[in-house]
Amino acid sequence: MPQTAFWVAAAFAAFATTNPAAAQVSLPPMNLGDSAFQDGIAGPSRMVQGSLSIQHADRVRNAKGEVAESPGSVRSMGVVAHAAWLTEHQVFGAWWGVEAILPVAAVDVSLPGRSDSTLAIGDLVVSPVILQWPETKLFGRSYWQRLNFNVAIPTGDYDPTALSIGSNAWRFNPHYAFTWEANADWELSGRLHYLWTGRNNRPPIATGAESTQPGGAVHMNGSVSRRWSDSLRLGLSAYYLRQLADDRIDNTRAPGGRERVLGMGPAFSWNASQGTWHGAAYWETAVRDRPESVRASLRYVQTF
Repeated sequence: MPQTAFWVAAAFAAFATTNPAAAQVSLPPMNLGDSAFQDGIAGPSRMVQGSLSIQHADRVRNAKGEVAESPGSVRSMGVVAHAAWLTEHQVFGAWWGVEAILPVAAVDVSLPGRSDSTLAIGDLVVSPVILQWPETKLFGRSYWQRLNFNVAIPTGDYDPTALSIGSNAWRFNPHYAFTWEANADWELSGRLHYLWTGRNNRPPIATGAESTQPGGAVHMNGSVSRRWSDSLRLGLSAYYLRQLADDRIDNTRAPGGRERVLGMGPAFSWNASQGTWHGAAYWETAVRDRPESVRASLRYVQTF
């Protein structure tokens, strides 16, 4: 049940310009690509996970996909601690569980005439309701599925006058995850998220606004992998984000600025004696109204 967060787009928006008219409301950090092989498979257990992600962006694309003239660059490194518990108590035929996720990030921003860096704790993410269904069948093959009702609490570091890790807004980010095992070697996994973000009543001063609220969005992760040995899986992983609604500034719609991105790259998983390592690298394309990045992630999962 992994989830992590990325701060590059938010850092650009919060720190991109001293011209309020040019400042963009940005979607908050979210899980983009940090769930992959066999994502839907789980059962009653306790799980702890540590994730490391490194991301770099040196260009920003507008609504037409054109590169900004002087975009500067943003580099981020995030570490995420994640703990989850699936109980044997069943609701609607599914095992009920809970989880908590706490990110820490270091972000360095270099833009024309301005630069800054920070190391801080991000918003705490909790889920009071995880519903994990036991194995069933789809087209005669094993199928696993899960619903997770994540809520992000605005507890992270936030300062409207500086580069911040926290978003200063509540977020509701439920998802549906699945894994379908086509045969003994091949599997297909995915997640579909919906993201709703509350109002920030102390937005970055670059916006020149009293309040901002990003529009709703959907984002999804997908992967396909093949088992090469009892320990090793190799495959491809991808993510897609599309903002569905306009942002709101001072409770008024701000047309345009709907973010979109597609990321793809190779991935692997390795079952060690005590846990599992997951790694992936992503290159982004089809980018609109946000930075274009390359990044890599590495996760270690231990289940008890």
